[in-house]
Amino acid sequence: MTEFPTPDMALTHILVVSDFERSRDWYRDVLGAKLYREYGGSSAVFDFNGAWLLVVTGGEPTADKPDITFAPSDQIDAVDHSFTIRVADCAASYDVLSSRGAEFLTPPYDWGAEVRCFFRDPDGHLFEISQSV
Repeated sequence: MTEFPTPDMALTHILVVSDFERSRDWYRDVLGAKLYREYGGSSAVFDFNGAWLLVVTGGEPTADKPDITFAPSDQIDAVDHSFTIRVADCAASYDVLSSRGAEFLTPPYDWGAEVRCFFRDPDGHLFEISQSV
């Protein structure tokens, strides 16, 4: 088994958004993520059941990433990553998230070994809720 470089290593995912306040409110109010820390009105860290999600507005290159610009995607139907939220009951999660304002692509679909459905955040990032059957 390969070991992590340090025992306290953890993964944080970064999402670039176009409207910080709208996204901050959506992740807190719709997904129920806990706002861990906010930085200057342009970025925030959310605790999502022990996983961290960093929501940031776009940004120009910096000394430690000299050729990288953070910018929200304008291609909503071309997905190069998505998030899966594993749940015990997909239909119940669908109902709760829908009541909070999540807009699903379809209702939960039963694939036999999995029940799942997809929704997007305000910038179009794709999320899936998935129940193993």
